[in-house]
Amino acid sequence: MSEYLRTAKSRRRAAASVLVLAAAVTAATATTATAATAAPAAGTKQLAKLADQVVHDGAPGIVVRLGGTGTQPIEIARQAPFTRADGRLDADDRVRMGSNTKTMVATLVLQQVAQHRIALTDPVEKSLPGQIPNGSAITVRMLLNHTSGLYNYLDDPAVLASFVGQNPHDWTPQELLAAGVAHPALFAPGAQFSYSNTNYIALGLILQKATGHSLADLLQNDIARPLGLHDTYLASAHHTDPDLAHGYEPDAADLAPYLPPGVPAGTSFTGPARGDFVNVTAINPSSLWAAGGIVSTADDWARFDSALMSGKLLPKAELQEMRATIPEDPANPGGDGYGLGLRKVVFPCGTVWGHDGQAPGYSSQMYTDATGRHTVAIITTTIFGVADPKTAADYQQLTNAAVCTMLGKPIPAA
Repeated sequence: MSEYLRTAKSRRRAAASVLVLAAAVTAATATTATAATAAPAAGTKQLAKLADQVVHDGAPGIVVRLGGTGTQPIEIARQAPFTRADGRLDADDRVRMGSNTKTMVATLVLQQVAQHRIALTDPVEKSLPGQIPNGSAITVRMLLNHTSGLYNYLDDPAVLASFVGQNPHDWTPQELLAAGVAHPALFAPGAQFSYSNTNYIALGLILQKATGHSLADLLQNDIARPLGLHDTYLASAHHTDPDLAHGYEPDAADLAPYLPPGVPAGTSFTGPARGDFVNVTAINPSSLWAAGGIVSTADDWARFDSALMSGKLLPKAELQEMRATIPEDPANPGGDGYGLGLRKVVFPCGTVWGHDGQAPGYSSQMYTDATGRHTVAIITTTIFGVADPKTAADYQQLTNAAVCTMLGKPIPAA
């Protein structure tokens, strides 16, 4: 399933969207704040219309936020009627950030590189002796840019069962790493790019070994508190957050058509029934940790992205290392690229920097321009709830429109 998640969200930047009727405007709740200097009114209205379309065609909820230095943000939130009994969706709600977590973890690693506690050329065997096969040939850099060849632990059946809520086991980071390395490596270290969450579990453990502090504390002390990110933290098992937006996934029957080959029969998300969906907010997040366990808001993440890209979190040399990308698709060297926990994503209107992420009930794309002066967030309260091809095409249109608006470019025609 995780391979589907990666390709559905990253290679295509959208997992979904919608064509809509005018009735969608009244079928969804909304909050919209605008700033004349942030985007033209016409662009804001079109983004709102596209968000309405996404919800009208079946998405449980969506948030779009655009910010710019010295301007008030544009914030749009829409939610389907069936979700209202669980609470109102607001643009400043906390959500599970999924693999966006990797950018923060990479930032923490590069801060330690700048302080000479970690080197990008260090073999993982140095910090994690005996824990990773062929660890003397795998470097910290290979973990950061997904060229290690390590198997993706989320593809392990037992971990996947926890990801969807069927296995209530509380995973430790050491157990997650062991689940990944129990499978054969995909290729020789450094031979090619292959996205693997196992890399970032290893990086989290390396950070803790190098600093003597927990990953949760490092996140708070070195990023969240200095930037005033009051709604950002690393989730722990079974932690209840009353300010977390509710997330939803299709029930077993509606999910089945979108599961990729190889996923065990009967795989489905667990949670209270909500029509054709289940509420997955309470699924134990322990299977994510350093690979995807951070909770945050669109506003907090915009401040983080801006601080990162403007050089406030890393020295110039480390930021340059972070932005040195390799092609995600070797057949398209001028397309999307992966750096050290940071993605370069090529849209019709231009190139942006950031990451995307998925956790049960949440999918997000968080981008900024090269200077960090302008940011955009597109968040859905689902992964597979926008996987229908019709929905996917329109969600792609919304994503393109939001990025173009951030970059000050005209919104392309459908």
